[in-house]
Amino acid sequence: MSLSARPPAPSRSDTLLDAAIHVVGTDGMRALTHRAVDAAAGLPTGSTSNLFRTREALLRAMVVRMIDTEVDGWTRLAGTAPVPTTPDALADTLASMVATLTGELRTLTVARYSLFMEAARDRDLQAEMGRGAARVAAVGHQWLTAAGSPDPAAHTALLMAHLDGAVVQRLAFPDAPPASDDVAAGLRTLLGALVPAPLTPPTGSAAPG
Repeated sequence: MSLSARPPAPSRSDTLLDAAIHVVGTDGMRALTHRAVDAAAGLPTGSTSNLFRTREALLRAMVVRMIDTEVDGWTRLAGTAPVPTTPDALADTLASMVATLTGELRTLTVARYSLFMEAARDRDLQAEMGRGAARVAAVGHQWLTAAGSPDPAAHTALLMAHLDGAVVQRLAFPDAPPASDDVAAGLRTLLGALVPAPLTPPTGSAAPG
């Protein structure tokens, strides 16, 4: 199940917002104009400004669209893929997601981090980003609980911070040798420290009767 899977036939508004996300993810925040979004969407000039009068309105709608797209993918993945029940399985699942976010969904991910920086100066965007993070954290909480975490809430926050770092590293250095960016190994180390290993009886001990 791909994180990029989404319902078909987006509305005109969603088409424009997806085009705006593509503009930011490809050319950066400075390239974001109503006219650039019209062109990226293949729609007549004025289409974007008719729905989103100001740049601020466009930014807020972009954040909502981006979060809905990502969270929908994560939620459906959590509902269809087997829940990882060990730290190693969870590490492999998350490493695969990092590969998707920095490969197939690279443009969306670059746009997301660009909007993160924009949110540093805009409290409304911060609030939207916070709501999106809480929705993703709910999935992480579910998986960490299944993997045996004794404190899923705290560990979810640590894990999300680690994943952000891993994603940014891969985005910034896409041509780095794999040995210098072993995401799965890093996740196993982190999860191994957070999730206690199951207790095993000493060798040679008698089985309980």
